[in-house]
Amino acid sequence: MIDPLYSLSGFAVGLLVGMTGVGGGSLMTPLLILLFGIHPATAVGTDLLYAAATKTAGSLMHGFARSIDWRIVRRLASGSVPATCITLLILSQLNLDSEAVGNLITLVLGVALFVTASVLVLGQPIVEWYRAHVGSLSEERTALATVLVGATLGVLVSISSVGAGAIGVIALLLLYPGLPMVKIVGSDIAHAVPLTLIAGMGHWMMGSVDWHIIMSLLAGSLPGIFVGSYFAIRVPERALRLVLAATLFVVASRMVYDHATAASAVFTAFSRRAVE
Repeated sequence: MIDPLYSLSGFAVGLLVGMTGVGGGSLMTPLLILLFGIHPATAVGTDLLYAAATKTAGSLMHGFARSIDWRIVRRLASGSVPATCITLLILSQLNLDSEAVGNLITLVLGVALFVTASVLVLGQPIVEWYRAHVGSLSEERTALATVLVGATLGVLVSISSVGAGAIGVIALLLLYPGLPMVKIVGSDIAHAVPLTLIAGMGHWMMGSVDWHIIMSLLAGSLPGIFVGSYFAIRVPERALRLVLAATLFVVASRMVYDHATAASAVFTAFSRRAVE
C-alpha cells in the first residue's frame, strides 16, 4: 500500500532533482533519517534501490539521445564495482542495526553532504581553476584517475548513498574538459545504475531495505521529476542551487556534530574483531 507521506516527500525530492539535476541521495537519505526517523542503514539501503530505479529511467533517456560515453562508464565501473563489493563485505561483518554503525553511516553521510554542497556552490570556479593551472592529463593518467574516482564513489555510495550525482559530475568535468556537458551527465547517470543497484542489492541481502517505502517514494518522485524538468528552464537554476546548498550545509552540520564522537565506537569494535 502506498503511504501518502512518503509519496509527498518523494514528489518534493523529485521536483528538486528535476529542477537542479542534483542526485536524490543527497536529499532523500537525510529526509528519511531526520524527518521519518528511519535507521541510517535502512535509509541508505532503501534510497540506493530507489535511486537505481530512477537512474535507470534517466539512463534510458540518455541512451536514446546517444549522450552516454560508454568508455567513461566502463572506467568508472571498473573502480566502483570492486570498491562497492569490498565495502559491502566490510559492512556485512558489522551489526547494521547497532547505534555505532548508525552513527558511522550518518557521519559519512554528513561529510558527503558537505562535499556535495561545496560542489554546488564552488563547482564552476573549481573547474576553471583546474583547467587554467592543471589542464588536460594524458590518456593513460585520465583512465587511471577515472578508475580511482569510480572506486571513491563506490565506497561513498555504499555507505551513505551520496556521491554519484554532483561529486561524480564535477570529477568528470575535470578529467574530460573537451566532453559536452550532456555527455558528462549522461555518463554519470549511466554509471550510477550498476553502482546503486549492486550497493542496494547488497544492503537488501543484509536486511537494510524497506520495499514499502521504495514503492511509496517512486509513486511520488517520478511525477515530481517530470514536473521539475518542466519548470527547470523557468526558474533561476543558480538561485535554486544556492538554496539547496545552504540546506545541505545545515543538514550536514547537524549530522556531523551529533554523530562524530559516537561513530568512533564502530572503528574500535571493528578493530577488536580484526585482532581477534
